[in-house]
Amino acid sequence: MAKTLAMFTDTSVCTGCRACQVACKQWNQLSMEKPEWTGTYQNHENFTEKTWRLVRFKEKRADDGRLKFLMMSDVCKHCAQAGCLEACPTGAIYRTQFGTVNVNQDTCNGCRNCVSSCPFGVIAFNHETGRVNKCTFCNDRIHNNMPTACAKTCPTQSIQFGEREQLVARAKKRLAELKAQGEKEANLYGVDESGPLGGLNAFFLLMDKPSNYGLPEDPKLPQRNVKTDSAFSIGSALLVGAGLLVAFRERGGNGEGRGEE
Repeated sequence: MAKTLAMFTDTSVCTGCRACQVACKQWNQLSMEKPEWTGTYQNHENFTEKTWRLVRFKEKRADDGRLKFLMMSDVCKHCAQAGCLEACPTGAIYRTQFGTVNVNQDTCNGCRNCVSSCPFGVIAFNHETGRVNKCTFCNDRIHNNMPTACAKTCPTQSIQFGEREQLVARAKKRLAELKAQGEKEANLYGVDESGPLGGLNAFFLLMDKPSNYGLPEDPKLPQRNVKTDSAFSIGSALLVGAGLLVAFRERGGNGEGRGEE
């Protein structure tokens, strides 16, 4: 069985150059889009059907009062427990032998269940094709022993490609180095396989808490709450029904009393 492949993004050395974003568009032949005004240097607020890798710029006021940028090249996480894959009714979303998650355009029916099931807002609906799109982890490249286009292009090695086990060890070593340098807020996101979503195959070293990068602190799959929510709904319905039954009985009883008088 092939080993799980992954991408490790070290935000501590990201310069926000967007070379990865351009390389993704070029390799996947994604057409240009008109930039959006987001209030920062970020040129799109979210992923789109034509932007599969997005460099995020977040501003934060440091303890000394100075303004600093938190920059991160964001992408589909290719989760071990992928909400999009679980929600797909046609089997269009599948997992490759390398652990990555892709969309088969031939069998996608455009239902958009996957869009609402992704806790990271990665998947976008393409109104031109009636199907969904997202990062493919450069599926054609990795099946030909080539790194992803974004990792190949990154000038600072902020994005690293390889076997997941080796990248995790590298990420932990890098985190220890940053902690020794006094970076108290540095943390790893998506590394732990026993953590949320069973671990991410595109994981990150962050210099601040995840929410400051626009990432959920504790990502969950919406469909995992269906049973719990259904139980609450059923319980609520039973309570309402019981209350109505009591009310009708009391009302009927009062009516009978007035009739006898």
